[in-house]
Amino acid sequence: MAERLSARAAIALVTDDFTELTAPPTPADGAGEQGTGQADGPLGWDGYGASRARAAERTGEEESVVFGTAAVGGRSCVLVVFEFGFLGGSLGRAAGDRLVAAYAAAGARRVPLVSLVATGGSRMQEGMIALTQLQRVAAAAVRLRAAGLPHVTVLRDPATGGGWATVGAGADVVLALPSAQVAFAGSRVRPADADPAAYTAEDQHAHGHVDALVPPERLREALALWLRLLTAEAGEEPVAAPPPHALRERELPATGWDAVRAARAPERPRAGAYLDAYFAVRAAISGDRAGGVDPTVECGFGVHEGRAVAYAAQLGGATRPAGFRTVARLARLADRLGIPVLTLIDTPGAANDAAAERAGAGPAIAEAFTAIAEARTPVTSLLVGEGGSGGALALAAPGNTWVTPDGYFSVIAPELAAQILKRPPERVPATADQLRLRPQDLVALGVVRGIVG
Repeated sequence: MAERLSARAAIALVTDDFTELTAPPTPADGAGEQGTGQADGPLGWDGYGASRARAAERTGEEESVVFGTAAVGGRSCVLVVFEFGFLGGSLGRAAGDRLVAAYAAAGARRVPLVSLVATGGSRMQEGMIALTQLQRVAAAAVRLRAAGLPHVTVLRDPATGGGWATVGAGADVVLALPSAQVAFAGSRVRPADADPAAYTAEDQHAHGHVDALVPPERLREALALWLRLLTAEAGEEPVAAPPPHALRERELPATGWDAVRAARAPERPRAGAYLDAYFAVRAAISGDRAGGVDPTVECGFGVHEGRAVAYAAQLGGATRPAGFRTVARLARLADRLGIPVLTLIDTPGAANDAAAERAGAGPAIAEAFTAIAEARTPVTSLLVGEGGSGGALALAAPGNTWVTPDGYFSVIAPELAAQILKRPPERVPATADQLRLRPQDLVALGVVRGIVG
């Protein structure tokens, strides 16, 4: 179990510059910040008022949520923090008022929202009034997204119930403290025979719901990096496409089979080498938010010449459905934030085993195609190795794809093409020639814009 820090201790962990803000009362009843109209709340729950008073005395807070303006790593944001010591960090109307006001403050100031979540869920003593705060939070999140502003969350211990299912899971980038409880079901309402590992930050990370586990001592650094990555010089002109490089004919593959062998050569540069060379700093997002993580795909954000750039890179393996869904998630987030996208293509194709089919290979590929096609932000693609069929083309920017001398694109692998055509293995090289998959062929066919050295 992670250490349960108070709200003020959590704030001190990430910033030395915090100015608290207050939320206006809910217009519906004008009953002040408690927003209930009576001492024991909207349900008249016996002893609720006294419980609130004891919580306030114990924690020094008036509610389970504290928010205000802050600077993290020199970048301005609105910071919203849960106080778990106040009735388990639960959400009632007054907490909902504060959450909605925090989202609105970020939008009004045109700055990112950072949330430090530690909550047990909705407040029983306010019944359905408490639960409907989740709808208010969801609407506030929609407005923040429409404004093109990012939300980064940190899941503390515990992050459960509606607070996880709205504020936490609804963020663009989800960080978590190691060993924190992260789950929709709180500790007292889980099945008796449930696997306890399923309710941890580590398991949520392994299944694609958390981007990274960050220990408390590195939290300020991690948040500062993410705020930099998601806001770096967002108003500048888009990053230009890479220029074609003048290559001597002997530097390009002579035959189609030469091109295939060059792309499959173990010594050629992989996507990681290109990312290392291109970005001064970068950080990855992880997972498709649907239960999957694909180790053959890396997606994230980096800084190139002072400018934020999103990237999606295939790492040379057969791309799985979770990988395509993560690419789609990355492209849509970058598009909403107005950040240009770079995709690096290198895959023999989409995974085609039974597990991939059951995980929705077709729909996932379609989602990646659609996310790239509908992007309003500039998308630039570079084919750095194998470009196997639709699994590779799904990451290619229409009209703005380039290729290295080590790359090839093909409608199907030469071996499979020969197999379909009932040709013997010795005809595979000739089949590769017929497919016209060399870099220079791709330029001549208009499939790519040029060859990058």
